[in-house]
Amino acid sequence: MRKSVVAIVGRPNVGKSTIFNRLAGERISIVEDVPGVTRDRIYSQAEWLTNTFNVIDTGGIELGDEPLLVQMREQAAVAIDEADVIIFMVNGREGITAADEEVAKILYKSNKPVVLAVNKVDNPEMREDVYEFYSLGFGEPYPISGTHGLGLGDLLDAVVSYFPEVVQEEPEDDTIYFSLIGRPNVGKSSLVNALLNQERVIVSDIAGTTRDAIDTPFTKDDQDFVIIDTAGMRKRGKIYESTEKYSILRALRAIERSDVVLTLIDADTGIIEQDKKIAGYAHEAGKAVVIVVNKWDTIESHEKAIKEFEDKIRAHFQFLDYAPIVFLSAKTKKRIHTLIPKVMEASENHSKRVETNVLNDVIMDALAMNPTPTVKGQRLKILYATQVAIKPPTFVVFVNDPELMHFTYERFLENRIRDAFGFEGTPIKIYARQRS
Repeated sequence: MRKSVVAIVGRPNVGKSTIFNRLAGERISIVEDVPGVTRDRIYSQAEWLTNTFNVIDTGGIELGDEPLLVQMREQAAVAIDEADVIIFMVNGREGITAADEEVAKILYKSNKPVVLAVNKVDNPEMREDVYEFYSLGFGEPYPISGTHGLGLGDLLDAVVSYFPEVVQEEPEDDTIYFSLIGRPNVGKSSLVNALLNQERVIVSDIAGTTRDAIDTPFTKDDQDFVIIDTAGMRKRGKIYESTEKYSILRALRAIERSDVVLTLIDADTGIIEQDKKIAGYAHEAGKAVVIVVNKWDTIESHEKAIKEFEDKIRAHFQFLDYAPIVFLSAKTKKRIHTLIPKVMEASENHSKRVETNVLNDVIMDALAMNPTPTVKGQRLKILYATQVAIKPPTFVVFVNDPELMHFTYERFLENRIRDAFGFEGTPIKIYARQRS
């Protein structure tokens, strides 16, 4: 199910990044009392009551012909286009400015729901001053203080009231949905074409040719698949072209809809920091992952070369130690036959269930092999465990005190579960709970 998207829009220096950080629950955006610090769109997830949604922080919309100002307006326009609801933020201390009125004109044309937030209303006496903002034409202005966190509840109540109604999803079938993610020009579109044996998507050496996600169904070995091809994820500082109506957010949506995520790495250029950030999106979403090293035809191919490259991947992607690695060439189709079996295995493991009695036999064997640690004179006691969810497989371990479950012992239990049941290609989650 697609998450709703909320964009925070306004002229510079009205406190958009401060509110964004409060909604995201961490200090992601740079906050500085200087106009124009946030120059591109920044994304995170936020929660309010039972609603989880994506939130976009934008650079301030500012008049002028300087290249940076033009780029900031273009990025804000893309954010508005992607959003389901827009928070229009103004500065309660300064009143309505000409720039606010210009932003309002842009928002009128969007035909999107707009919630007006009057920021920097830090004390009750100032609340009377917000009524002038009715003249902007967006209904009730909500006085808030980003610095002190005041008024955010009422603001978010208004925001979530505009979210689309949740539509009951159709019953799951056996179709495996998988997406391809990676930085631009690693060969995602070429790989789609190679798998389908046809020119389904545009292939170009120009980075960023693919502008949006493209769904392509196909069947292989009596198994139905849907490939979700996505545009390359660029570093934030490089998402400036006005023609590129694509964003990281759309790739995140593709990940949300996937059972398996293929993380592509360019064998030519090797591993860079951006590869790890991109792979982290799939890992954090709890999706099954297959690491695909593309353009392997350009490398001297022998077992030693594969082993050396695999060791580099394992060193850089320690958080994906469960993910299988496939070396192939989309261009020449070398070793491409090895990919689909790994996708199927990862999908199967992502949905795997373990019987409670068998699971507890493994846990008891693990306890005998490595007794639980003692913390401050108290020993962790594991009573029993059960699997509570799939996609990803999730286990609850009932203990005498969850505070005694050190992450190293949790990791030990995860390794024993993997040894016993496989789970290659999928993350697994373990939660310690106190038995009531």
